[in-house]
Amino acid sequence: MANPRRSSYSINIGASDDDRDGGALQPYPFASSSSSSAAALLLYLKHWLKKPHAFPFLLSVFLLLTWLSLVLQQRSSSHPSADSSSSSSLLGDGAVRWRKHEEANLVRFKSMSSPIAKDNRGWLLDPVALAVEHGVKGGAVSCASGHVGQIRPGTRRGNHRHNACNETFVIWGAKTLFRVENHQIVDKGYAQVVIEADEVAVAASTSGTAHALVNKDSMHSTFFIGCQDCTTNPSNSSEYGVWHDL
Repeated sequence: MANPRRSSYSINIGASDDDRDGGALQPYPFASSSSSSAAALLLYLKHWLKKPHAFPFLLSVFLLLTWLSLVLQQRSSSHPSADSSSSSSLLGDGAVRWRKHEEANLVRFKSMSSPIAKDNRGWLLDPVALAVEHGVKGGAVSCASGHVGQIRPGTRRGNHRHNACNETFVIWGAKTLFRVENHQIVDKGYAQVVIEADEVAVAASTSGTAHALVNKDSMHSTFFIGCQDCTTNPSNSSEYGVWHDL
């Protein structure tokens, strides 16, 4: 007696790919000629892109193109602009990025990209040479007298005017306000710049010009190196307590 199950078993030749494999990709039979192969490939891709599992691939391509576009825009914006006369224009020197503030006679660096961070000797550098290299004028012409200081959170240093010494500073470590006397600024008579905790700054104070450093950070200490071009005690010709709002 014949088995009815065997007689009812058949293969559906006309079934679609989705019916046979549940959506899995199957090799597509390409023709021998190059033209027919290209046409078959395009037809195969068109068929595959209509399937649900093509969506993650398309999304990945879109994200990759978006990322490349953002990278190219960032690189183009990092180049210096043609107008570099602004007191806070972004300038570049190779991989080094820094911002110059003419009114405050100060230059800020991002600490991780500054020439200071690349110095294997740590903080053994020449503040005078650093200032000259980046166009900070009016500071010490030599480091005849040097000092290193620490400013704790919420405290300040300076707020005085040396009448016999030019002074150059390198400042880092915490959010710090640097103020320098500038009578060209109407109503204030001074310029000031906030140095962020991740920045390093070189600044200069000409003889007869008051300056002050104020730690605006709640946790970290400000550190600085100061160079003066006089060997005599500047206290004998200095004025203290210049500003009362610090």
